Amino acid sequence: MHRLTAILLLAASTGLAEPYTLPQLIERARNNDHRVKEAQAQLRWFKAKYQEARWAWFPKIDSYALVGGPTPEAKNDGLGGPPTTKASYLYDLDFGQPGVMFRAGAQAVLPIYTFGKLDALEEAGRQGVQAGVALATRAQDESEFQVAQAYYGYCLANSMKDVIGETIKRLDDARVTLDRLRAQGSEQVTQMDIYKLEYYKKQLEVQVVAADAGARFALAAIRLLIGEADDVPVQVAAEPLSEPSGFVPPMEILLSTARAHRPEIRAIEAGIAAREQEVIIRERMYLPDFGIAGFFRWAWTTNATRQVSPFAYDPYNEFTAGVGLVMAYTWDFPQKAAQLEESRAELEKMQHERDLILAGVRLEVEKAWDDTNSALLRAEKQGSAEKSSRRWAQTAFTAFDVGTGDTRELVDSFTALALSAAQKFQAWQDVQVGLCSLTKTVGQPVHLVAKADMQPPPSVAPAPK
Repeated sequence: MHRLTAILLLAASTGLAEPYTLPQLIERARNNDHRVKEAQAQLRWFKAKYQEARWAWFPKIDSYALVGGPTPEAKNDGLGGPPTTKASYLYDLDFGQPGVMFRAGAQAVLPIYTFGKLDALEEAGRQGVQAGVALATRAQDESEFQVAQAYYGYCLANSMKDVIGETIKRLDDARVTLDRLRAQGSEQVTQMDIYKLEYYKKQLEVQVVAADAGARFALAAIRLLIGEADDVPVQVAAEPLSEPSGFVPPMEILLSTARAHRPEIRAIEAGIAAREQEVIIRERMYLPDFGIAGFFRWAWTTNATRQVSPFAYDPYNEFTAGVGLVMAYTWDFPQKAAQLEESRAELEKMQHERDLILAGVRLEVEKAWDDTNSALLRAEKQGSAEKSSRRWAQTAFTAFDVGTGDTRELVDSFTALALSAAQKFQAWQDVQVGLCSLTKTVGQPVHLVAKADMQPPPSVAPAPK
């Protein structure tokens, strides 16, 4: 039984330790990032304010209840006549039989017509919820972009280590050839050549250390973004960086998509709509509010005679209730005018903020579009350069192996191969990060368009022959 439990626990732990894929990382970041949780808490606040606005029509009920004593004796004939006991007279110390007073009451006002103030308040609350949803989406989009950026950084570090490892292996093969030629007494190889080879190998090993540091930093960023505990290992299923193919969608399409789906634009539009409703409320404050008021009062004292005459004053025993139509108005015209001007100024301020956001979104789209196109062009050029450097390295190694090439040519070709391969992977990674940046910038997923589906953009179009 214990062995079976151990096996099940081991299987469970193995399942939990499965490496995260990029879609899994994005899903966790959109749910667990601390900025997302903060935005979701803010959204809850917006929803609560909306519920408060929806229930603004509910009557405000004020009530009270008390028990007090001791009360002096108060006895008469119940018709407002003179006291019937000596202790009922005032201005002496004879309180007679002490008693207790019970008192309770309530009053409420139900608004029935406010000249649209309550409707405007509810609409402002609804627009606030829309703004909160947009802000939460913005936080999720930012988390998605950053976790994708860290993921592709981790993939780049692994690709760089593979390239460097391949180059180190070639240098080890070259070292074997150097030792063989030295043992044969060849004049082609000197001790200086061995020093050069060892120096370059150590430089590559330093690059491996730097790539390992980059991978660890990427994992630390991923851990933070997905909200993983510090004592839980994070493993990432790094995919090999692939060569990008296609074109970035046209700028006009991306700008149109951004205007329709960018969460910041939706948030500011909702904020403006809420401010407009606030201006309506401030304008309608010059008009009164109508409602239905109701009240009741009850009092009973154990040692006081209840008065049955409507003309007799009786603070000790009472039961009164009533309903009526009321009008409420506050005659504070200077304050109303100042508050209306404040609301209009806030509305105008948000309208200018909207113009600024629209201009900023356009600038972001243009920059991300240019960066991605530039990365695509670099990827194409670096791919060609890497192929040329690989042929150069193969030729130089073959010539060196048969004794017709020198060490400098070999080292130079390996250096060019490692550099061009690293720059190629860097360009591939920049393309993926650029697409992620475009996705965040326009508020919708952006992918490369196949070459057969569209003409290349002007900035990357081939020169006319």
